Amino acid sequence: MILIGAHQLGKSFGAQSLFTDISFSIESGERIGMIGPNGAGKSTLLKILAGVEETDEGNLSVSKNLRIGYLQQIPQFANKATILDTVMEGAEDPDDWECMARAQEYMAKLSLSSFGEETLVDSLSGGWKKRVALARELVRQPDLLLLDEPTNHLDMESILWLEKLLARSNFATITITHDRVFLQNISNRIIELDKRHPKGLLSVNGDYLKFVETRNDLLSAQEVQETRLKNTLRRETDWLRAGVKARTTKQRSRIKSAGHLKDKVEDLSSRNIKTKVRLDFQSTGRAPKKLIEATGISKSYDGKLIIPEVDLLITPKTRLGLMGTNGCGKSTLIRLLTMQEEPDTGSVKHAEKIQISYFEQNRESLDPNLTGIQTLCPKGDTVDFAGTPMHVSSYLARFLFSYSQMEKEVGKLSGGEQSRLLLAKLMLSKANVLVLDEPTNDLDMPTLEVLGDVLQEFNGAIILVTHDRYFLDQMTNKIIAFGVDDYGEKDLVPMVGLRQWEDWHEQQEKIKAKPKKVMESQPENKPEPQAKPKKLTFKDQHELDGMEEAIKKAEAKLETLTGECSQPEVLADASRMTELSKEMSTVQKEVERLYARWEELS
Repeated sequence: MILIGAHQLGKSFGAQSLFTDISFSIESGERIGMIGPNGAGKSTLLKILAGVEETDEGNLSVSKNLRIGYLQQIPQFANKATILDTVMEGAEDPDDWECMARAQEYMAKLSLSSFGEETLVDSLSGGWKKRVALARELVRQPDLLLLDEPTNHLDMESILWLEKLLARSNFATITITHDRVFLQNISNRIIELDKRHPKGLLSVNGDYLKFVETRNDLLSAQEVQETRLKNTLRRETDWLRAGVKARTTKQRSRIKSAGHLKDKVEDLSSRNIKTKVRLDFQSTGRAPKKLIEATGISKSYDGKLIIPEVDLLITPKTRLGLMGTNGCGKSTLIRLLTMQEEPDTGSVKHAEKIQISYFEQNRESLDPNLTGIQTLCPKGDTVDFAGTPMHVSSYLARFLFSYSQMEKEVGKLSGGEQSRLLLAKLMLSKANVLVLDEPTNDLDMPTLEVLGDVLQEFNGAIILVTHDRYFLDQMTNKIIAFGVDDYGEKDLVPMVGLRQWEDWHEQQEKIKAKPKKVMESQPENKPEPQAKPKKLTFKDQHELDGMEEAIKKAEAKLETLTGECSQPEVLADASRMTELSKEMSTVQKEVERLYARWEELS
């Protein structure tokens, strides 16, 4: 069943044309991923489909009684609205108990219940606001859910939950995202808006990997076709220049065909132009072996432990990724390492003349009232890049800014444009440590690829926080995961890659799902059993008698291995870390088996 048919849509803003003659349809059950470079018009097209914005050309055919949910990139909320009231805005009948139950269900699944129903949405962070907006749209029970960058500001736990929800959904979805792993897992069709494609759109049925293969083949064929037609046009042009005197019907037709051929070549040439952001971080040259050394640092707020005691050594070529839920302490650890905040215990030492560049998640260092040119060049009209004077407009052009965008106030730029501007600002300063807090938000895939290449070549250290699993896996050689141990205590677990994190995260989910383990000290007022337990055999009783000692030994071994993983010299040895990780996994499983057996025998 076709839910929406788009026929020859076109949209422009002033003299800038976003897209023209766009046609496609959306069928029930389809999970469409929408991609394309910044400025291609993806968000605008989603607004048109949602009925929020009008199209300049063409029309939409919408199925009767179609329920559409629309999650904006930056959600909008009523002033002084509570979480519950906001979520219930999506309910067809706010007084219906089933609608209320559905709202409570999604609030619980998105961990919103912990705030209390009367908490004001305005008091929440960006990530929690995104969850509230998502719950509101799910309560609508949409036939079609439109999602604009839904993973921005969400932590990994929420992204994995959303991923499962969309992959199993019985409603159709269109999702704008740059997260390649997320896109691969939730899509069965990919649409790309890009002027390189005929009529500016390419649609491929299948997952993201199939789309990439298909697109590469088509673009390669398009380039070959351009070369072939240019050769044909050259021959036709030579014939015309020969000045043939006769004007037969056949020759006049050939002249007309040459004109059409020229138009086709120009169209192909314009579509095959490749534009990329040109990035280059400046390192400080030779760097000391130890840039940042943290010994036994920890941090608590109001008696609540945020950072348990940890040792860390940051050296040149360290690529450290931090993973954990929102509010787990990633930003706190960064502030401790960069000496913006003092630890409660331990110490942090910086190398002499260390220089740190910081890409902050919310881009607070950008003044929204200044233009892009004023941001980079408060005085004069030149910037100093790598010791070479460069006109500020030429420098910004490297980041694909048009002159009108350079003159626009920062607050009026899109999220992707603001991210590119902040990158441009950081690249004017030398650094031997880059702290990148969610740098992938709002950046398109071509820019992410260039950013990834540049970071690979950077000679200093990188501390990276990102929810983009593909980007994190490509950029890091070490991961610290924020989690909890079997007793619910805060835990920092060192790892060597995303695959190890995925295995660890799966174990964490199993631990959370299990009932609490029998502790060594039993409660004083133990309730009497309801039924007489079965008598143990001699062998079982012997096993039970030695169970506590076996558990203590296994836990002591696990603690020893965990301590070894925290040593700086081990963190720098990838092969040893891999061995330890495997051994820790084996011991952890043995501890869980012993506890389960103890409960069974008890």
